[in-house]
Order: sequence, then structure tokens, then C-alpha cells
Amino acid sequence: MAEPTPVVAVRGGGQGNSARRRARAAQVLFLAPAVVYIVLFFGYPAVKNMTMSVQDYTTRAFITGEAPWIGLDNYADVVSSSIFSKAVLNTVLFTAGSIVGQFVIGMLLALFFRRRFPLNAVMRSLLLLPWLVPLIVSGTVWRWILDQDGGVLNQTLRGLGLVEANPGWLTSPSLALVAVVVVNIWIGIPFNTTILYGGLQEIPKEVHEAAALDGAGRWREFWAITWPLLRPVVTVALVLGVVYTLKVIDIILALTDGGPANASQTIATQSYQLSFQQFQFGQGAALSNLLIVVSLVFAGIYLWLNRRAVDE
Repeated sequence: MAEPTPVVAVRGGGQGNSARRRARAAQVLFLAPAVVYIVLFFGYPAVKNMTMSVQDYTTRAFITGEAPWIGLDNYADVVSSSIFSKAVLNTVLFTAGSIVGQFVIGMLLALFFRRRFPLNAVMRSLLLLPWLVPLIVSGTVWRWILDQDGGVLNQTLRGLGLVEANPGWLTSPSLALVAVVVVNIWIGIPFNTTILYGGLQEIPKEVHEAAALDGAGRWREFWAITWPLLRPVVTVALVLGVVYTLKVIDIILALTDGGPANASQTIATQSYQLSFQQFQFGQGAALSNLLIVVSLVFAGIYLWLNRRAVDE
């Protein structure tokens, strides 16, 4: 009577192993398309970019097929360039100004839309338009609006008697970066509003009702209840905003092309110009790799904070 027991156990184990193999095969099949996509469209370009950054890669390389190995010379050239320090400063100012403006306005709009009023849903839908319009289209429209001579903004300001001479929003070294930041804020407001509005919706209404019964004012309620409960969402929105803003290039190229006199030049636009205007592909790749490292740092912060928020 004791003999059949090992046989049954062996068969059961064999069936279990077979089921696990089928499950593992199914997992591999589902993951394979994503892995192939990542390798082809992210892995290969990243490796190629790293290789180009340590080579003397110019248009000559396309003809001869030879790109001499020069080590870290490209990195040394871009860092020692007279434009690099200006581009770094502009990148910091552009990123900080954009993030602060987008977040503050996005938070105010999210708090506003949390209330119930007629056409609330319609207005929230219209708010997404800057986010949905292609960036090159937005840049072209804003370039027309900010044009010094025939722009709508200067015509309006002059008609209201607020200015006598037309400000050169895109042609003045002191105004170009400000104009680019304002346009980028306009583009980023929908993202921040959507993320923060979703976070506000997750806060139980009973908490606010209890605070109101305790006599807490709106300002006190916001700082004592809303802000602490919304902090994980705020952190994610800020980190994602920084990562996205660091690599913004479409709007700057469409509005000022980094000018005038490099007044709105950033690391992203300088990398583009080195690669596709001056055809110094090695230096452009080196500069973009520096930007990738900074983005990876913030991406790591985002992943860490996101996991921490989930754990909490």
C-alpha cells in the first residue's frame, strides 16, 4: 500500500514543473516584445551615443567609415567651451523657473477645480489643450504672439498704453529667456494640474469636514491636512517635471534657437546645435551624455520616492 505514494508524488512534481515551465514561457513571450523594443530604440542609441562621445565623429566618418578614438577629449572640449557655463546657468534658470511656475499655477488650478461649479468638467478638458498640441505648433503660435513688430502681445500692450516701444521678447538678451520660461510654464500647467487634482481627489472628504468642524480656516486646513497628505504626489510631480524640463528643446528652438547671443541657450539646445548644425557629433554626444547623467539622477530620485510613497 505504501508503494503508490512515491509514484503519485513524482507525477505531481512533474506536472508542477511542467506548469511552471509553461508559466515561465508565457512570461518570456509577453516580455519579449518590450525587451526587443527597449534594446532597439533605447539600448542601441544609448550605446552608440556613448561610443560617439569618445570618438572624433564628424561628417568625415560617414564617408570614410573611420572615427578615431580620442578618449575624453570631447568632454573636455565641451566643458571648457565659453558657451558651456552660460548654457548650464540658463538650464538651471529655465528649469527652476518653469518648475516653480508650473507647480504653483497647477496647484492653484487643482484646488480651484476641486470645487463643484457649472462647466467644471468642460473647463478641465479645455485646460488640457496646451498639453495636447504638438510642441512645434505651440512654439510657432507663441512666436507669432511675441513678435516684436506684429505680435498680438505688443499690439495689445501698446493699445492699452502700457508700453511706448515694442519690447523685443524674443530678440532682447534680457527678455528672451524669460519669454521661453513663460511659454514652457504655459505648456506644463496641464500636467501639474492633472497630477495634483488626482492627488486631491484621493484625500477623504471626511478629513476636510472634520477640520471645518474644528474651526480650521482654509489656509490652516491646507497646510495642516491637504499638503501633508498630498506630499507624495507633489514629490513625484516635481521630480518628473525636472526630468522633462531638462531635455526641453522644441520650444526653445522654435522661439529663439538659443539666441540672441546665447541668451536662451541650454545644454539640450547646445547639444543639438553641435550635432546637427556644426556636425560635431562627438561633442554633441558628449554633452547629451552629461545631460543624461543629470536626468538619471532625478529619475533615480523619482523611483525611490515612488517606492517610498507606495510603502507608506
